Amino acid sequence: MSNRKIELAERAAQVKEDLAEAAKKAGRAPEEVTLVAVSKLHPASDIRDLAETGQLDFGENYVQEAVDKQETLADLGVNWHFIGGLQSNKAKFVAGKFGLVHSVDSRKLAQTLHKKASGLGVVQDILIQVSLAGESQKSGITAENLPSLAEEVMEMEGVRVVGLMTMPPFFDAPERARPVFAQLRQLKEKLEKQLGVTLPHLSMGMSGDFVPAVEEGATLVRIGTQIFGVRPPRI
Repeated sequence: MSNRKIELAERAAQVKEDLAEAAKKAGRAPEEVTLVAVSKLHPASDIRDLAETGQLDFGENYVQEAVDKQETLADLGVNWHFIGGLQSNKAKFVAGKFGLVHSVDSRKLAQTLHKKASGLGVVQDILIQVSLAGESQKSGITAENLPSLAEEVMEMEGVRVVGLMTMPPFFDAPERARPVFAQLRQLKEKLEKQLGVTLPHLSMGMSGDFVPAVEEGATLVRIGTQIFGVRPPRI
């Protein structure tokens, strides 16, 4: 086993241990929380090394990079998550290739995914990304517009809404992100009642703030740096 493989395995094991501890403290079963290892800009060899130790959920942000990795690692049975901002003109390359798309924030984007997935004869699972911090540079539908978007998207047969996602602002103190996570959970619960559906997933929490995210109900936690180390620059 290479030194890099040992390092990745140890780092991922530590993160999973920390996630399990956070879940137990919140009275939740550790199995309720899935670690999505954010592998963007890291080589396919890192994903292979980690997948061979049992970590099979990976998150990617860039369409072409992700598709290239999928082809290289097609033998591994990886569950791919698309977690980055997604433009409608690139959505056709994403539909049917990812187990879950975390970042749907408009009717146009959902419609493109729906059409492509329908053409492939598949249903694409998606999360609706909600912007809760008023940061104009971040993607996401507002809380006020969430119910109407969710209602429209749920009419589309090629996509299936399975939950919500958010990205809080960066805080030095992780606890400052807790209100954002709590608000997303409350929005999910309200939406479930309004639309009479079950939304099993909340994608929230990253390397710096996953403890309050898990305590507030996260089912998908997106962690990259703590596993892979510092991300190389995008060329």
